[in-house]
Amino acid sequence: MTRDEMVAYCLGLPAAWLDRPWEETEVAKVGSRIFAFLGAPHDPPRVWVKCGPDRVLADEWLHRHPDDAEVAPYLGRYGWNTLRLDGGIADDELFEALDASYEAVVARLPKRERPA
Repeated sequence: MTRDEMVAYCLGLPAAWLDRPWEETEVAKVGSRIFAFLGAPHDPPRVWVKCGPDRVLADEWLHRHPDDAEVAPYLGRYGWNTLRLDGGIADDELFEALDASYEAVVARLPKRERPA
């Protein structure tokens, strides 16, 4: 999967929008919260997503994909992982991880910010 394909998928989710909070770094948000860190266009093709409510569930990704998944810096203890887009993780699994991250973030949004 390419970075452009991942960005397009993110923006296809209800009420998702692209933000650049740190210079060239792009993130996908729903409401006021980030559900995917996409990095800068020149960075290696990776996405940071919330892979579980805690490290126990998020670590399943590390066991299944030891070469293509790692704990996300700074956010790892909250269940966030970094997944390679151009590695051995199937596109369907990447989309499932993104959907799960999106749903986890939407569930914690205040009702006024949730997509209709």
